[in-house]
Amino acid sequence: MAYLNMDNVSLGFGPEGNRTEVLRDVSLAVEENEFIAVVGFSGSGKSSLVGLLAGLLKPDRGQITLAGKAVTRPGPHLGIVFQNYSLLPWMSVYGNIELAARQAFPHHSAAERRAHVERYIEMVSLTPAAHKKPRELSGGMRQRVSLARTLCMQPQVLLMDEPLSALDALTRAKLQDELIRIWEEDKRTVVLITNDVDEAVLLADRILPLTLGPGATLGREFPVTLPRPRNRATLNTDPRFKALRNEIIHFMTAMNKEARQQRMDRSLSMPDIQPIDFTAA
Repeated sequence: MAYLNMDNVSLGFGPEGNRTEVLRDVSLAVEENEFIAVVGFSGSGKSSLVGLLAGLLKPDRGQITLAGKAVTRPGPHLGIVFQNYSLLPWMSVYGNIELAARQAFPHHSAAERRAHVERYIEMVSLTPAAHKKPRELSGGMRQRVSLARTLCMQPQVLLMDEPLSALDALTRAKLQDELIRIWEEDKRTVVLITNDVDEAVLLADRILPLTLGPGATLGREFPVTLPRPRNRATLNTDPRFKALRNEIIHFMTAMNKEARQQRMDRSLSMPDIQPIDFTAA
């Protein structure tokens, strides 16, 4: 069995009779220290998938396991980096990260905790800003604080729900390079949710497209065999990078067209409903 495993997991929302099935029969196997990316269109159920993996949502059917044990609730062993930074505005960079460290390692001495927190602040290149408040930081810096806060808990699995989607292109590229460096330095099992195919190819070992919902599931997987460490400057001119990116984009575009055609066919097959003439009564 894989380190992180989803076995035929389904999830829906809403009352009986008016329920929307968001995910259907999703199976996923992630090896320890593997970096995978799940790519999908907006509204396909990507955040619901993260919620299930984190223990924040309970599946209707199927099971999720980590190291052979069922995932039934959230905990520090499952670290999440969200799209929004979720920082406490009255605390400094150091304070936000220390709060997480206190929760994860309550028995550390003050000296041990300080060294631990400072290590992760340095890891995300924020040592000069350690005593600044979130309002004094750029969006990219805030997201680095959020990442350091999660990493300092030393989770077994790092879940990232489109963590860079709100950033401008230049800041996003810089943080992608930071993620590559951090993962090489402090390897974790990572599941990245993204809508950016280039980002997925740059960062991941494997890429799994999520089909269109409702009832979305994971499509065919795309292994990324490009050697590590990956350099953005040379990768953009690598024909293997271009070929894989184009293959994934083509697959997702075809999947989108097929889903639209199916919706159109269902619409055309619905019987015409004649209006009721109440004046004839």
